[in-house]
Amino acid sequence: MANLPPLSLYIHIPWCIQKCPYCDFNSHALKGEVPHEEYVQHLLADLEKDLPLTSGREVSTLFIGGGTPSLLSSEAMAHLLDGVRARLPLSPTAEITMEANPGAVEAERFSGYQRAGINRISIGVQSFSPQKLARLGRIHDDEEAKRAAMLATELHLRSFNLDLMHGLPDQSLDEALDDLRQAIALDPPHLSWYQLTIEPNTLFASRPPRLPDDDALWDIFEQGHQLLSSAGYQRYETSAYAKPGYRCQHNLNYWRFGDYLGIGCGAHGKLTQHDGRIIRTVKTRHPRGFMSGNYLDKQYDVIDADKPFEFFMNRLRLLEAAPREEFNRYTGLSEAVIRPQIDDALKQGYLSETPTHWQTTEKGTLFLNSLLELFLAE
Repeated sequence: MANLPPLSLYIHIPWCIQKCPYCDFNSHALKGEVPHEEYVQHLLADLEKDLPLTSGREVSTLFIGGGTPSLLSSEAMAHLLDGVRARLPLSPTAEITMEANPGAVEAERFSGYQRAGINRISIGVQSFSPQKLARLGRIHDDEEAKRAAMLATELHLRSFNLDLMHGLPDQSLDEALDDLRQAIALDPPHLSWYQLTIEPNTLFASRPPRLPDDDALWDIFEQGHQLLSSAGYQRYETSAYAKPGYRCQHNLNYWRFGDYLGIGCGAHGKLTQHDGRIIRTVKTRHPRGFMSGNYLDKQYDVIDADKPFEFFMNRLRLLEAAPREEFNRYTGLSEAVIRPQIDDALKQGYLSETPTHWQTTEKGTLFLNSLLELFLAE
């Protein structure tokens, strides 16, 4: 398979000041100082071990997530990005994003990150309500969130994103819309607006808070969507809104079933090979194990029976039409393999089809899980 998908790079920084009660990401409360340089050395060693899986492709986007990547010093960040460039062909126009918590966004450090090559930041605001922030275990306040967004504007980065949640414990419609209005007033080019869900193995799962009911959640989504649309934001994915020209290229590559190399604690990778195999990698979750040099937890080939679900699980999150030829190009399978499921989805009104594209209908977007279940392996 000579026609390999575009390649992205994901780098995981695992530490947080404290663990939030809703968070099921691989993050660890910091005990003592961040081992800045030591961790960067291990990240670069991990990268080197995975280079043979990339087929020498250019990296088009890079995303540094966590945890709280902004706990890493700007000097360590520069060392990391210089090390990446020395080992991989990184596109000169690559979108390079770093997640940051508002409390850790300081002007001096951020200009350092920018000099290192960061051209987009994603700021984890979640809410502007002091009460809701406390309930979510966040350690910043609303003023810090606004200051962080203003700083991102002043730095003239390529773009920045605000992460905002709705459906919070005891949240009213007015409170949810007020959060959105405050976010819109800060004029971010990109807004991730997603519903709080209770994930297993979190503090909220063991002591569930009272969340708005389904009718209230629908009202929040419907009115919030109208607010965002009238402010010039276009919804292009289940929970992502952007002004024209500012969609997140890294996430687009995930959702279009592109490839990504994942390095760092607990990072996942998906790498297509020239022979058509799709290799999944999962890295060691705990910093102590990772920093002992045991980077790889597991590596396996995606079997043909699982490829349709994996393809559509990503592709159908996007609201854009999906080119039909990409199914064969990125999975190596004939469309005939999924014809019965596609026909079922068409019959149930989840999908529409043209000679060149599939498009999720409004019903399909609402019942996305039911649509995806059609493609699960027997």
